[in-house]
Amino acid sequence: MQLDEDFLEVLTRAGDAQIKLVLSELDSGGPDAGELDNAADGARTIARKARRLVAGYVWSRSAYFHDPALAGPLEVLVDRLAALQHDDGLYDIGNLHSPPDTAFALQDLCLIWALLDADDEKATAPQRAILEQIIRKAGPALATGGLHTPNHRWEVSAALARTHQLFPDDRYPRRIDDWLGEGVDATPDGIYSERSPNYAAEVTNPSLLTIARLRNRPELIDYVRRNLTATMFHLEPNGEVEAVASRRQDQTMSKDVARYLTQFRELALLDADGRFATIAQDIQRRSADELGDFLAEVLERPRLAARLPAGVPVPSEFVQEYPAQGLARIRRGTRTATIFGGTDFHDIAMIASGLSTNPTFFKLRQGAAILDSVRLSPRFFGTGHFRSDGLQRTGEHTFALSDEVKVPYHLPLPREYRRTDGAYDLTPDGRFYASMDFPHRPKHYRVLRTSVAVTEVSGGFDLTFDLSGSEAPLAIELCFRPGGALTGVDPIDAAGNYQLSAGTGRYTVGSDWIVFGPGNGDTRVTMDPGELYTQLNGNLTPDGLRVYVTGRSPLRYTLTLRTSSGLKG
Repeated sequence: MQLDEDFLEVLTRAGDAQIKLVLSELDSGGPDAGELDNAADGARTIARKARRLVAGYVWSRSAYFHDPALAGPLEVLVDRLAALQHDDGLYDIGNLHSPPDTAFALQDLCLIWALLDADDEKATAPQRAILEQIIRKAGPALATGGLHTPNHRWEVSAALARTHQLFPDDRYPRRIDDWLGEGVDATPDGIYSERSPNYAAEVTNPSLLTIARLRNRPELIDYVRRNLTATMFHLEPNGEVEAVASRRQDQTMSKDVARYLTQFRELALLDADGRFATIAQDIQRRSADELGDFLAEVLERPRLAARLPAGVPVPSEFVQEYPAQGLARIRRGTRTATIFGGTDFHDIAMIASGLSTNPTFFKLRQGAAILDSVRLSPRFFGTGHFRSDGLQRTGEHTFALSDEVKVPYHLPLPREYRRTDGAYDLTPDGRFYASMDFPHRPKHYRVLRTSVAVTEVSGGFDLTFDLSGSEAPLAIELCFRPGGALTGVDPIDAAGNYQLSAGTGRYTVGSDWIVFGPGNGDTRVTMDPGELYTQLNGNLTPDGLRVYVTGRSPLRYTLTLRTSSGLKG
């Protein structure tokens, strides 16, 4: 096997830098030497710090190879892990006595033990003995305990597979088979049900690959292969992965593709896939200083350090649809766009960490000029932002987003449902829960119908808004990423808010730009996130430079967006 020496050098350098950081977080002198500097660290954090130390300790190319200076810090970390473990084998990591959170730590601990065992240095024998006790104590708890989310099934199963490999117990493969027997929650186009790049990269993909390897389940690899293919089409030119459709906390965050590194390497090597090789090489080039955590993984599986197949260009001209998450991705060279209409809000009208509720329905990038979100907020009975009830492709270059909001005014109860004592059952009506017998009341509705037609045109996009049914003030919000310059707009305040009253505005970063408009008057309309937020003093204000175009329904208005790739500035 030919080794990728550049890759190993990058991991070694980044791993050594991480060790330096870990050591700096531990006291290094005085009477309290060897105590944890951050006693609030949970088991997952401590286990990862120990993994970083061990990777350098056993790696002959590391500056810390068999360095006695690591023995004390490693002892502190391992002792702390033993002290934090409950009698039932579980850890408190946010959640109490949590099997899935314990599994995250246990995967690292199994890897640490295996590396130290193979290294077989006498100096680490005491730490190996303690780690073995921790692992043996945790395994049965994972084989009987429960979990919370889809990805937890695979994390727990991977931890059990690792534990079984080290300390065999028939209960562990039986539990793995129970979880796998439920099937993997992935669509044919590679999207897991949580729709989260964060959890795909950090949990589901690596866990499925671990189970496939240790339990001889090669069919699991195809789920990862399909997810990586989908990720390739969600990938931005700067290495970020589109996450607006996520059902988890990353739905408003920028996720870097770097955490997928060894997954793309593994599948590139397995399939001789030049596209995946290109992505892996791009990660190595772009994020070299941040890849130290992969060293332990590569030491465990040297095959990951093999020389990659020749790279081929990744797709850069496409329109890709993902119906299961109501999302479309469009790329034209360095210009990309995302159209999203797959919110969970219409099925479950609440805000939670496992629901898709982001009201952003359009994004646009031209090189470094990034329009992170376009949102629409009518001020209509506190119902909040427009969230499309699905996404339809209506033509070769057109997509449609739409929704209808109905708010009732309740009329008197029909005589047959009236009670003279007024003791009606408590019934819900969206915002209210009252003794009103809402289901039996006739109603008058105020209705607001909203549609947005998204059309790809030469040099950019047209977004045509059509609102009808009721009169309501509204604001369209364009949020540009910090770091660029806005022209043609009027500042509202010093907090990054601007109004486009007339003509066009322009957002510029270096030689990249996005022109937008026209303005629709200077009437100020504040964004209304809806009563679900305002009742608890919450908000939905995105970070960045926010430009507002305002109006009043009924309204038909076309927002034009043109980029520097399609026009000469």
